[in-house]
Amino acid sequence: MDQHTQSARRPRRRRLVAGLAALAVAVTGAVGAVAATQSASAAEATNPGDSSINGYRNVGYFTQWGVYGRGFQVKDLVDSGAAEQLTHINYAFGNIHHQTLTCFEANKAQGSGPNGSDGAGDAWADYGMSYTAATSVAGVADTWDQPMAGSFNQLKQLKDAYPHLKVMLSLGGWTWSKNFSRAAATDASRQAFVSSCIDLYIKGNLPVIDGRGGAGAAAGVFDGFDIDWEWPGSLNGAEGNHVDQANDARNFKLLLAEFREQLDAYGATTGEDYLLSAFLPANPDDIAAGGWNDPAIFDSLDYGNVQGYDLHGAWDATLTGHQINLYDDPADPRPAARQFSVDKAVQEYVGAGIDPAQLGLGMAMYGRGWTGATQAAPWGPATGAAPATYEAGIEDYDVLKSVGTGTYDAAVGAAWRYDGTRWWSLDTPQTVTQKSAYIRSQGLGGAMWWDLSGDEPGELLDAVEAGLFTGTPGPVDPGEPTPDPTDPTPDPTDPTPDPTEPTPDPGDCAVAAWDAGAVYTGGNVVSHEGHEWRAKWWTTGEEPGTTGEWGVWADEGAC
Repeated sequence: MDQHTQSARRPRRRRLVAGLAALAVAVTGAVGAVAATQSASAAEATNPGDSSINGYRNVGYFTQWGVYGRGFQVKDLVDSGAAEQLTHINYAFGNIHHQTLTCFEANKAQGSGPNGSDGAGDAWADYGMSYTAATSVAGVADTWDQPMAGSFNQLKQLKDAYPHLKVMLSLGGWTWSKNFSRAAATDASRQAFVSSCIDLYIKGNLPVIDGRGGAGAAAGVFDGFDIDWEWPGSLNGAEGNHVDQANDARNFKLLLAEFREQLDAYGATTGEDYLLSAFLPANPDDIAAGGWNDPAIFDSLDYGNVQGYDLHGAWDATLTGHQINLYDDPADPRPAARQFSVDKAVQEYVGAGIDPAQLGLGMAMYGRGWTGATQAAPWGPATGAAPATYEAGIEDYDVLKSVGTGTYDAAVGAAWRYDGTRWWSLDTPQTVTQKSAYIRSQGLGGAMWWDLSGDEPGELLDAVEAGLFTGTPGPVDPGEPTPDPTDPTPDPTDPTPDPTEPTPDPGDCAVAAWDAGAVYTGGNVVSHEGHEWRAKWWTTGEEPGTTGEWGVWADEGAC
């Protein structure tokens, strides 16, 4: 088996070690204090690329729509402790416009049928919704006139408080993969699509909608993109998806290369190191159709996360069974081509020569279930999808963990719960512990979760922490910070400073001077005319001290 190392693939870019010591500072310090120090430390090192805890990634999806019926907001990640345990957050999802084939923002509800995703978006959840001091990560209420509110602003505050966290904008998903094939079809369409995504989400140039948005409004929120195309070259995606079975695999590979090229080019101008990840299918047929196991695509990707769930479900309404099993189950009665497991999926990638360190193992904070089940053992008869809170056949781990009687099968790496009529397949702390050991044994890069709202207390995250965050470090080494490229290189002919010279007056301003052309967000601190000033919200071009108490700048006193 030819297992390429990371050093043998695309040259690794700048990295930052996100160690537990940094986490301790983020956790124990006050949120406002941590945020205030960010601007002061910005000149010391450029923004890092990857992140890890003890050499492992821990990636969680945060859903755009979860802020509504579920009431799951970014601050819940702080309250539960999840923010300490995660290394990356994938914000799901961004859509692709059916006419322009570009990234876009809009307030338009999802429709039904093949055209249901056309023009759909939720700019209100993204950057329009206001948060109170009680629901805000920073403990500060949004104001009516700030350019960016919503989950984007909350994620920015989360990054200020937990500097090890990377936030990715996830594009597509099951519902919004319809136009990927068209956007990837030509050089021109790929270039335009990628450029639009970078402009919107990395540069942060949000359209003004209902008074929110503007140039640079979302700058600094996202550290890269997660590509969730379900599925190139395959007819197994959602109804209405555009699929080019002959060319999607090639175009998908070229699309990833275009993302890599443009992200690196923009990063060269900012000193930032932008990430690119992907959601990897588990079905061998889908893997082959899209060329997902081509090692060359990992020259563009920093890492990918293997779908370790949805392996079975109530779309097969009359047969219970595992949706998230680590290994094949000898009792599975289905045809061999329909018998799936996490290990089988992982081996499709590793066996093709992909570095295991670039693979994460996907796990679920929800279960899939049936009703009318007549036996506790898997692969028994059923009559249909089990009733559930939001969608029949799918329920959160928080609900399922106390349903009926639980069973764990270590040989298969699977757990289920049965109450006499309902049968649920789900991940539990036992399966997560076993899968954490599997991650270690296979040299994988970490774990991934769909989605964070399903386990609000963080019991499953605790199991990963226990399995991966102590002991022998994993394979992900983010590396060392790189000095700010805008800092002048010391002249080797300059004389060595005289140690007898007096220490500078502590009244001298230590933070960077205000720049009329820069974009500042809430919590940034600058110096101007002998005083330090703290930005209360997003601003550019407003000179500190010229707009009185009602202006954006709060006077922090003399330096």
